[in-house]
Amino acid sequence: MANTYDELADQYHLIFENWERSMERQAVVLSSILQRNCGLTTTASILDCACGIGTQSLGLARLGFQVSGCDLSPRAIERARVEASRRNLNIQFLVANLLDLKCLANSQFDAVICMDNSLPHLESPEQLLQAAKQMRSRLRPGGCLMASIRDYDRLIEERTTLEEPSFYSDNGQRRIVFQIWEWLDDRRYVFHLYITRQLEKEWQTFHTAGHYRAIRRDELTTILSQAGFKDIRWLAPADTRFYQPIVLAEAPAL
Repeated sequence: MANTYDELADQYHLIFENWERSMERQAVVLSSILQRNCGLTTTASILDCACGIGTQSLGLARLGFQVSGCDLSPRAIERARVEASRRNLNIQFLVANLLDLKCLANSQFDAVICMDNSLPHLESPEQLLQAAKQMRSRLRPGGCLMASIRDYDRLIEERTTLEEPSFYSDNGQRRIVFQIWEWLDDRRYVFHLYITRQLEKEWQTFHTAGHYRAIRRDELTTILSQAGFKDIRWLAPADTRFYQPIVLAEAPAL
């Protein structure tokens, strides 16, 4: 997946109608969840362990959180550093894989977040358990994990093959974003992302593809429990105003 997100790094903001506004909205929603459900303040330390180009990291840092970010894509990390510098935000961004977070010096974060359906990139329950253990190892006792995945309980049954196109406009020039899903079996699928943009004299299409393994909510709950988390609970989009279901879990206190 590193190659996929390396290719996407320069284009990622185009997935959103307005990346800046989306960043701000998500930060407000996630901050509220962390404060209300995890008892944190806006000075808490957060590890964003699948940070991409910084969609959540940048917004949370603007609100006062002490944020570190990591991702397996060097190009995404490079861009995240540029975006943080442009906004005068002090965020440490490192290249690291969810399966091995030992390169991070701090293992006492108040919260670890893993948003935007990152966990389903892992290829097996064994890898998912390994990642869960790695995330728990970065938390202080009593710290909070927050992650989001697509609603696969529904999508597995529906066998969704198309994510409906979104139509945007950039200063009067149109942009179309959509995905096609190619199911390989009852859980694994290839996603094809297309971003088609109207330029001055032509249309330009960007395409990249990658793999997901759909995860049901009860499967992730079980794996988080096996990794040593407790008080595992799910929050629905209707309750949070975030666009995906969110799971919260607590690292055991000493």
